[in-house]
Amino acid sequence: MPERLPVKGTLPQTAWRRTGQGEPVILIHGVGMAQSVWQPQVDDLSRDHEVIVYDMLGHGDSTLPAEGATLADYAAQLADLMDHLGMAAANIVGHSMGALIALEFALTRPERTLRVAALNAVFQRTPEQRAAVQARAQALTQSGFAATIGPTIDRWFGTPVPPDLRNAADLVAGLLTRVSPTGYARTYRLFASSDAVHASRLPTLAMPALFLTGEFDANSSPAMSHAMGQLAPNAVVKVLPDARHMMNLTHPGDVNAALRTFLAMPRDVEYFDIESKNQEVHDDVSP
Repeated sequence: MPERLPVKGTLPQTAWRRTGQGEPVILIHGVGMAQSVWQPQVDDLSRDHEVIVYDMLGHGDSTLPAEGATLADYAAQLADLMDHLGMAAANIVGHSMGALIALEFALTRPERTLRVAALNAVFQRTPEQRAAVQARAQALTQSGFAATIGPTIDRWFGTPVPPDLRNAADLVAGLLTRVSPTGYARTYRLFASSDAVHASRLPTLAMPALFLTGEFDANSSPAMSHAMGQLAPNAVVKVLPDARHMMNLTHPGDVNAALRTFLAMPRDVEYFDIESKNQEVHDDVSP
């Protein structure tokens, strides 16, 4: 069972789980998911890292976010959890909405962030992409949450879902059916409107950063990760071939290997010279 954390102020509780020993890594899931979606990464990374997973606000067994909650509120939830665990700093890894939270945390609390990894992150959507995600947010109110699950699975896994991805798609569909509709809707509205909030601040990102996405993730595209990598001074960009949005489940070995390589890199910013950075950033698809 996840441990229950009484947190400060307006956040009554956060559900969390800690596994393994070593340099700490905190994994933040995406909208509609829960801490259990990270199990392939927990199993691998906990062999030599202390790995913490938790349910973000409005998800799993954690409290609902306030109406109109901001990324700062979600980052504060993480800070409170680290305070409770007596953790001064950690490697912060986020997927999708979790990537936005990870970057917000790293930008506002650099002293507590050893490295930051943004998986399948959104950044500066096109007008067409922005209209589509805003329409999906509106549909949560107009059509009801249940009506959005099928289209979400199609978007994340393909139509029809390939047979080899069926188990992962069923796991994700199960998480979507169990999430709080209110928590999902409030978080998704924030996700839909936050793709440009870090644009002006990414050049100040002080620690090593990994931007990792899938070749066929149309809504968290390789172009978005490349754009973030060009702005962040100490960035590595990697694109996984044939992968889509839920690549931590569909391509766990590749994701784990990319995270392990990144976590093994020295945190001395001199390691990330401009020549090697540009080589990574312009590598559209990494083997």
